[in-house]
Amino acid sequence: MKVVRLRAGKERSLLRRHPWIFESAIAKGGGDAGETVRVESDQGQFLGWAAFSPASKIRARVWSFDEAQRIDASFFTAACARAVQARTRFDIPSNAMRLVHGESDGLPGLIVDRYGDTLVAQFASSGVERWKEAIADALLAATGLHKLYERSDASSRALEGLPEVTGWLRGQGEVELLLQEHDWQLAVNIADGHKTGFYLDQRDSRKRFSDYARRLRFERVLNCYCYTGGFTVAALTGGATHVTSIDSSGPALEKAAANVALNGFDAGRVSFMDADVNASLRQFIDQGRSFDAIVLDPPKFAPTVAHAERAARAYKDINRLAFKLLEPGGVLFTYSCSGGISADLFHKIVASAGCDAGVDGYIHERMGGAPDHPMTVNFPEGEYLKGLVVMRK
Repeated sequence: MKVVRLRAGKERSLLRRHPWIFESAIAKGGGDAGETVRVESDQGQFLGWAAFSPASKIRARVWSFDEAQRIDASFFTAACARAVQARTRFDIPSNAMRLVHGESDGLPGLIVDRYGDTLVAQFASSGVERWKEAIADALLAATGLHKLYERSDASSRALEGLPEVTGWLRGQGEVELLLQEHDWQLAVNIADGHKTGFYLDQRDSRKRFSDYARRLRFERVLNCYCYTGGFTVAALTGGATHVTSIDSSGPALEKAAANVALNGFDAGRVSFMDADVNASLRQFIDQGRSFDAIVLDPPKFAPTVAHAERAARAYKDINRLAFKLLEPGGVLFTYSCSGGISADLFHKIVASAGCDAGVDGYIHERMGGAPDHPMTVNFPEGEYLKGLVVMRK
C-alpha cells in the first residue's frame, strides 16, 4: 500500500473528517490515478484511506477514516446500499431523485440520479472512475434496477485528467423519460439534458413557487434562465395568469413549450423568449413592464472561490434589474448554484442589489437543495445551492 505523508499541521481537517486533501498539504508520497493510498500525518499517524488523483488540485479524496476498513468491491456495495436506504427516509414526492450525492454519501466524485426505472451516474473523480465497474454493480444491486446510463461529461472531469464518457453502462433503454413531480409532469432527456438530465435539486423550490402563485394569485410571472420550464409549469399549476420564460437555448425552449403542453396548459398563457437575460431585463425596464413574481435561476457563475469576485458582480447585476421590474408586494425567487459563493455572500449580494435598485424587501425564506441532495456536518461544501425568497415592500 502506497503512503501519502502530510505536512505538519495539515492533518487537522482530516481529524474533523473532512474528505479533501489538497496538493499543498502533501509532503511526500503519491500513487496512480484512483489508486487507494494510506494517508498519514507528518508524525506517521493514520488519518484515512484515500483515492489519489495526480492531476487534480484536490490530490486525494478520503474513502474511509477507519484503519481497519478495506477498500474493495464490498466497500462500494455497502456504501451504495446505505445511500439508497437513506433516501427512503426523505420526503421525495417524485419518481426521480438523487441516490448518491458524492462526498455527502461517502463516495467522493460520484453523482447518481434515478429517473423511474433508469439510473444516471456521473463519475467525476479518479477514485470512482477506477472503481466504476464495481460501483455500477453495487448500484444495480442496491436498487434492483437493470439500466444505468453514464453522464461523465462534467467539466470537473478535465480537472482530474479524465476524458468525457457518455452512454449506457448497464442495459439499454429510452433516453427520453417522463418525470412525475408534485402535481405535474416533466419530460427529460438523460443523454443531452443538463447535469444528469434535469435539475432535481430545485424540486422543492418549484413546489414553493407554485404555492406562492396560488396564495398570492400571480398574474404576470417572469422565469429567467427557464431551461425546460420547470418553474414555468409550477407557476401555471399554481394558477399564474401568464408566464414569460427566457433562455438562450432554442432547443431548451422547445422542450419547455412541450412540457407546458404535456400538463394541459393553454399555450397562450406562456411567452417564450430565445434571448439574453440581462439584455431582456434592461429592455423590460425601458418598456415600463413589471411582474408580480420573478425567478432568477442562473447557471453556475463561480465554480470555485477564485471566480467569486467576478461572479458576485454578475449576480448583483441581474438581481438589481429584477428588483426594478418587481411590483410592490411582488416576490423574487433568486438562486446561486455556485460552490464559490457562500450563502452569506449571496445574501450580501442580493442586499446590495436591492440597495442599488432603491428597493427594500422582506426575506420570506432561505432555500436550498432538495433533501436528497444533502449537506453533512463534516462536508459543508455540499451546500452548493442557495436561494432567497424576497417580497418587495
